[in-house]
Amino acid sequence: MEEIIAKLRETFREEAYELLAEMEAGLLELEQNPGDLEQVGRVFRAMHTIKGSGATCEFGDISSFTHDVETAFDLVRKGKIAATREMINLALAARDHIQALFDAYYKEGAAVDPSKGAEITAALKKLVPESAQTSFAMPQPKPKPGKEESGPSATYRIRFHPAKNIFTTGINPLFLLQELRELGPCNAVAQTEAIPFLEDYQADECYTFWDVILTTNRGVNAIQDVFIFVKDLCELTVEEIDVEGGEEEASYKRLGRILLERGDLSRESLRKALKDKKRVGELLIETGAVTCDKVESALVEQQHVREVRERRQVAETTSSIRVPTNRLDSLVNLVGELVTVQARLTQTALSQGIPAFVSIAEEVERLTAELRDNTMSIRMLPIGTTFSKFKRVVRDLSAELGKEIELTTEGAETELDKTVIERLNDPLVHLIRNSVDHGIEMPEEREAAGKPRCGAIHLSAIHSGAYVLIEIRDDGAGLDAQAIRAKAVEKGMIAPDAELPDKELFALVLLPDFSTAKRVTSMSGRGVGMDVVKKAIDALRGTIEIESVRGKGATIRLKLPLTLAIIDGFLTKIGEEHFIFPLSSVEECIELTRATAAKSGERHLVNVRGHIVPYIRLREKFAMAGDPPAIEQIVIVGEDGRRVGFAVDIVIGEHQTVLKSLGRFYRDVDGISGATILGDGTVALILDLPKLIRAAEHEEAFAS
Repeated sequence: MEEIIAKLRETFREEAYELLAEMEAGLLELEQNPGDLEQVGRVFRAMHTIKGSGATCEFGDISSFTHDVETAFDLVRKGKIAATREMINLALAARDHIQALFDAYYKEGAAVDPSKGAEITAALKKLVPESAQTSFAMPQPKPKPGKEESGPSATYRIRFHPAKNIFTTGINPLFLLQELRELGPCNAVAQTEAIPFLEDYQADECYTFWDVILTTNRGVNAIQDVFIFVKDLCELTVEEIDVEGGEEEASYKRLGRILLERGDLSRESLRKALKDKKRVGELLIETGAVTCDKVESALVEQQHVREVRERRQVAETTSSIRVPTNRLDSLVNLVGELVTVQARLTQTALSQGIPAFVSIAEEVERLTAELRDNTMSIRMLPIGTTFSKFKRVVRDLSAELGKEIELTTEGAETELDKTVIERLNDPLVHLIRNSVDHGIEMPEEREAAGKPRCGAIHLSAIHSGAYVLIEIRDDGAGLDAQAIRAKAVEKGMIAPDAELPDKELFALVLLPDFSTAKRVTSMSGRGVGMDVVKKAIDALRGTIEIESVRGKGATIRLKLPLTLAIIDGFLTKIGEEHFIFPLSSVEECIELTRATAAKSGERHLVNVRGHIVPYIRLREKFAMAGDPPAIEQIVIVGEDGRRVGFAVDIVIGEHQTVLKSLGRFYRDVDGISGATILGDGTVALILDLPKLIRAAEHEEAFAS
């Protein structure tokens, strides 16, 4: 039994944290729109699943605590208490405590304060009317594994006809319909034929009844449970009309047949209507055989069942499974090795010159490319999974600092490699915290400056070739270039008379032990943070750039590769050594003769169709021995809107590059971001183009 529970817990692990994220997102949306019943239901469903699945996995403390929170939130769902800021704060605190409880089970060394849960439950009880407090801390029966998912999906036809006096008992039928919606996809049509004229209308009487079409896997008992307290105050019929795995007709029943089964139409009336060539529904209404509402209800049933069947067919062909991350990483590593072996096979086939062998090698190359692309796509995740976390960060920090800040996001669907997303979380948290603490001013300061009291932070992501561009923009005070210059001079980083453009001045804040903050807070001002961000971005082979206008705000741009595993490269050679350029940066190649090189002297400039392009001699940069050939090749790349050339001996061409990290002795070599293994077993170094360009610019500035 213990082994079964352990497997259940491990299976539930990822889903648990996804439910917590869903719960947090729903609460933050609800805070902005307190009357949004959809968000209330979203939060309640997440809580309910955590409670039920937690009990299944024998997380007794989690299930019990979540039950108390769910009890309070159920009153919000039923409209008995409001979704106030205090309620949202407590619900978010409860969500954090539930995560701490999960961490204590799943993460080694994680600790949890048991008194925190008691404090939250006590605070929630104060918001709940006394009549509803008896439901707190009720012992929950342990559900059997998979109870809620036990049966096949089925569609039910429900007719709910409440008694006229149901309002006098304090029951609102709409809440019962809302509970039905929580069981699965649901359509309800109100039947209003019994509503009298105004002079006969009694406000405390219910004249409406409902036809409901519901698809659920919870079974008929779950439907009956919704109406368990009103079974003596209503007429209720529940009929199964479609079931998963049963025999399905090509199309669902015709309108006339549905009305006959419901008892809303006689066979004689149907036969009379069918004699005419008009649509059945129109004829039945014209002849008075049935009301318009009943025809609409039958049409809704017809469409609902058709859509359920279509979704079921799609689900059968597009089902998904959860795969442990380590298995996925292992698959990517194996694909990387396969790409290397495939390159070796192609090279050997071409050297042998046997047509049949070459044909096989080409087919293997095609299949390997498809396998590589499919495997890499599996690792891609939308960056919105990370973006959604930052709304809570901004909310909590702005409340702590007494500021009013709104975070907006764009491009949440932009996909990045899973590894990149995981390692990007901490740098983005640092940047957003800095925008909240240093960037956005206090509400009074913003009003005095003619700005809205509420500051704005905008987080966006967009694809750009083989990279993703992430931008954090705020409308705060911006960076003070003069203060940065003064601090840099004080620390001896630049000469007092040095003339640096703002872009280079702003880059200084990314250096270690550099801070212009006049006060130390719990978040910033100690000279750490931005240098950590730069190191993390460098480790991802990305770049960071800062722009700012004093008094208008600041923008931080990150440029990150889509993946850290396999890239399209451009293979070149200098002497006996191979070097690879990221193919996405390469624009063109031109020849460089000794005569052309001599004309520019030591300036290293070349004329490309009337445009002057600077170039870097990699042979000189890496102090490689030997003389260059009579005709060299210049690989021209585009970086940050500039065109820069790199002189190499030979251009070989495109190459599928499996990225390998360098050993610790070579990890910090400027201009090299990694290595790969070629088909013949030799090692090729992957160039870090932005670093090479920056180093060349600094050398030129120092020389002048």
